[in-house]
Amino acid sequence: MVKRILITGGSGSVGKALSASLLQKGYEVCHLSRSVGKNPDIATFIWNIEAGQIDERCIEGVDTIIHLAGAGIADSRWTAKRKTEIIESRTQSITLIYTLLKHKKNNVKTIISASASGFYSHRGNQLLNENTPPINDFMSNCCQLWEQAVNKGSELGLRVVKFRTGVVLDKHSGALQKIAQPIKLGLGASLGSGKQWISWIAMNDVVNMYEFALQNQQLEGVFNMATPMPVTNLQLTNAIAQQLQKPLWMPNVPALALKLLLGEMSLVVLGSTKMDVSKIQHAGFTFAFAELKNALKNIYG
Repeated sequence: MVKRILITGGSGSVGKALSASLLQKGYEVCHLSRSVGKNPDIATFIWNIEAGQIDERCIEGVDTIIHLAGAGIADSRWTAKRKTEIIESRTQSITLIYTLLKHKKNNVKTIISASASGFYSHRGNQLLNENTPPINDFMSNCCQLWEQAVNKGSELGLRVVKFRTGVVLDKHSGALQKIAQPIKLGLGASLGSGKQWISWIAMNDVVNMYEFALQNQQLEGVFNMATPMPVTNLQLTNAIAQQLQKPLWMPNVPALALKLLLGEMSLVVLGSTKMDVSKIQHAGFTFAFAELKNALKNIYG
């Protein structure tokens, strides 16, 4: 029997890659979105999170919901209004889904949700596992509220899996695209001290890990989603420059300049997060691209 998967945030980079892979493997995929999608192979159901509106047909025949929806953490400066948008886009969206599940007959058994390495925020050289307590800043508080909202699925008897996602390396989006652009122009430089740890993961392994959770019914709880071989900002910048065969001659971008430019949001690029991923490995997951050099070679062909 073909499984029907409902994905929120399906138009994002992870959502697109995951949807394509699932379709190729024979799954039926549908999306919850603000607007109708362009892929004829994917049914799109409309919702309006702020208004509390959702097309109730979205859960018909669905076995698993993959929750990726959320406003971009680094898309614009963190004003008070923007902070509220970032949090509510994550918490209100899953709450809207759970409200529907409570009131409409369904066969949903599993919720697999994104979370983020921001749960730990800036922790220097500390190795962070899933039992490491969070700290009190915006990124960490946002992730805590996000996970708490997702955890409500347990009260509905659902299997709940959460992935604290690190920096996803994708050629056409996110951090890699932003770092590579100035490098291609010969203007690349590491940020701040360059010593801050980056827990990265190749898009291929992001997709593989979601599918691993989909296929392994015993998997439950929270897992760090990153390579077992984190690197510093300087190491990442150098590796990208080497792969693109471009020189690095610019001095580091001063931390003070980034703080003046980005404000509190500078924590996204200056924070140091070094995650331990042994829990997902012990569960049986194998990384296709654990080493940065191999990941970049695959990304850039």
